[in-house]
Amino acid sequence: MVDIAQIPLDMIFHALGDETRRRMLAALSQGERSVGELAEPFSMSLAAASKHIKVLEAAGLIRREIRGRTHLCRLDPGPLAGAHQWLSAYEHFWTGRLDVLERLLHAEDAAFPRQKPD
Repeated sequence: MVDIAQIPLDMIFHALGDETRRRMLAALSQGERSVGELAEPFSMSLAAASKHIKVLEAAGLIRREIRGRTHLCRLDPGPLAGAHQWLSAYEHFWTGRLDVLERLLHAEDAAFPRQKPD
């Protein structure tokens, strides 16, 4: 089991920084997939898909289980909570900035009312 607190955000954001890996995570959000099923939409080899999967595993975003000769992958969204928490601080920052902008625009509209065209 991966201890979420031990996974650096750098690893999570590195894993999320690649479109292929993000699409693999999106597929896994619909249910478990084999390595072959994850590789299929990208026309990539199993070895290439496995490299992406290892990055996702290292970030704790997926878990791989071996059943016979089949490697099945499953989404583990836990580490995304840490990334979300970090990002939410910036959400509050930008919301505050946009609120200030909105107030300034309303004050400008009140100070300089527009004339209606004839």
